[in-house]
Amino acid sequence: MATKIYTKTGDDGRTGLFGGGRVEKDHVRVEAYGDVDELNAVIGAARAVEMMPRVDEILAPVQRDLFAIGALLATPHPQKHREQLEKARLSDTRIAQLEQAIDDGEEELEPLKAFILPGGTPKAAALHVARTVCRRAERSIIRLQRTDEVPQIVIVYLNRLSDLLFVLARVANRRAGAGEVTW
Repeated sequence: MATKIYTKTGDDGRTGLFGGGRVEKDHVRVEAYGDVDELNAVIGAARAVEMMPRVDEILAPVQRDLFAIGALLATPHPQKHREQLEKARLSDTRIAQLEQAIDDGEEELEPLKAFILPGGTPKAAALHVARTVCRRAERSIIRLQRTDEVPQIVIVYLNRLSDLLFVLARVANRRAGAGEVTW
């Protein structure tokens, strides 16, 4: 018999954490990894719009990184589950790769001299939405960090990722020949 997707264990408004323990579904920890999960889904949607080779190649490993971040955030006692979380490691190398992708993207663009309105092509608009969800996830994680330990690299990663998504949105518009509307 196949395993069913529903367990009914969350029917009381609580959810289980990795490594044990249950918290309310609106707990700050659940909000944080829920926002990261939403970001991952929004990036997946952006990838599905107007396939764009270099942009989508950059975003595929980002989605894997976001799963790792979600695992870290869902684990209140990471030191007890170090072995299980080995796959969820982020490194300074990943931050450097994001920064390189930002630099590469900016080489294709005119220098920014004004705020731009989010939009343009469907691909660019989807990337702008992903950028705003990324910023919300970052705020949720900072809120969690006030009460619980969160690896600093997670916050650095999301900060770079939001910059990358902004640059990729601009790149998508430029490659499509769509102009940017300034504010």
